[in-house]
Amino acid sequence: MADKLEDDDGLHPRGSLFSIGDLAREFDVTLRTLRFYEDKGLISPRREGLNRLYSRRDRARLKLVLMGKRVGFSLTEIKGMLDLYDLRDGQVAQLKVALDRFNDRIAILEKQKKEIEQALMELRRTTAVVSGLLKEKEEKEAGARRS
Repeated sequence: MADKLEDDDGLHPRGSLFSIGDLAREFDVTLRTLRFYEDKGLISPRREGLNRLYSRRDRARLKLVLMGKRVGFSLTEIKGMLDLYDLRDGQVAQLKVALDRFNDRIAILEKQKKEIEQALMELRRTTAVVSGLLKEKEEKEAGARRS
């Protein structure tokens, strides 16, 4: 999948290299975050002296890591999925595993969405009641001051 994202990227020609600052700016993450992901084996830049140089593949993997985090996967789950793709064998099985995990995550997010929508509805209803009570109290106080 990282390779597919790498291939689909029309902005950066093959062989493009990115500095840690380039990726931090592009994905709005800190340098520390990128070093942390490197320590966890999620991305693996090459080194030239003290400089880290990231390939398009690293960029694509970072994009997948951030997407995975955004939808609620743990770094361990993300690493497991990325590592499946690095094996380069049995792609059908790998895609099925990924699809199952994605569908499981969709089900979890749909349930959370439903719970959030219900919580918002209850909160709006409570807000309307409290707002009405406040309005009554303020009108009473205003009437008492005029008398």
